[in-house]
Amino acid sequence: MKKISVLIPCYNEEENVGPISDAVIDIITRELPMYDYELVFIDNDSTDSTRPLLRELCKKNPKIKAIFNARNFGQFNSPYYGILQVTGDCVISMVADFQDPVELIPQYVHEWENGYKIVIGIKTSSKENPFMYWLRSCYYKLIRRLSDVEQIEHFTGSGLYDRQFIEVLRNLDDPTPFLRGIVAELGFKRKEIPYEQPKRRAGKTHNNFYRLFDAAMLSFTSYTKAGLRLATFFGGFCAAASFVIGIIYLVMKLLYWDRFAAGMAPLLIGVCFLGSVQIFFIGLLGEYIMSINTRVMHRPLVIEEERINFGGGQDGEAGSEE
Repeated sequence: MKKISVLIPCYNEEENVGPISDAVIDIITRELPMYDYELVFIDNDSTDSTRPLLRELCKKNPKIKAIFNARNFGQFNSPYYGILQVTGDCVISMVADFQDPVELIPQYVHEWENGYKIVIGIKTSSKENPFMYWLRSCYYKLIRRLSDVEQIEHFTGSGLYDRQFIEVLRNLDDPTPFLRGIVAELGFKRKEIPYEQPKRRAGKTHNNFYRLFDAAMLSFTSYTKAGLRLATFFGGFCAAASFVIGIIYLVMKLLYWDRFAAGMAPLLIGVCFLGSVQIFFIGLLGEYIMSINTRVMHRPLVIEEERINFGGGQDGEAGSEE
């Protein structure tokens, strides 16, 4: 009997972990009875009642498992690490707030049985803030134009991944993994399933501006050279323009010494403009350097504080690192 692993990363989801576990188990036992399953929660150091609730769920059902991170390791590392810990023939990753519909699970499994190693959900619309959806659409179109690697529009990371692809992820040994880009760059032939993203069931989203910006910059610095090339080209253009303007000013001053007053305004405007351009590109280069620095330090993806229902004598003890 094949085994399906369902991975649900969570952070402060006390209102959702119980209902999402019931919904996932119900749809698997009702529509996929020929499969064994495990439901794995990986908690990113929640500060509410999420962990006590997960302990209760694990006590009631041994097929529900939990990994508790020692601290918050970010929105990318924790799900990626969780994917590497499952034991099923495939893993289905989805969020705890029901914005990845559980009704997609049978469709994912059906396409997996048709031979696809990767089956992903693609948002065609969203019931959330329409402005944010439009802003994301603009970002995806921009990154697709700038990147040498194919980028998947409106792909959140939710989908089914075969055991073979999990092994690909394990062998990457990347301390700052960006799953959405990895699926596009290194994944097998995939099947895309469109869906409308529903509203969050309960609780408050943790995707503030800083987190969204962090995700955008990780994608930008990992899969594009555009920032570095733009700095080079723009710097060369400004240098050439400054040289031409300098020659023109010199000629005008020599020809019309008494009548041509250059004044301080052009100088101040030029200095302020070039200074702001330099600061912008220094910041952009800093993003690339920060990404390189994180990879060079090669810290573990996650450090576990505890894992439950995994067996092997690790329950209730510190787990492994990746």
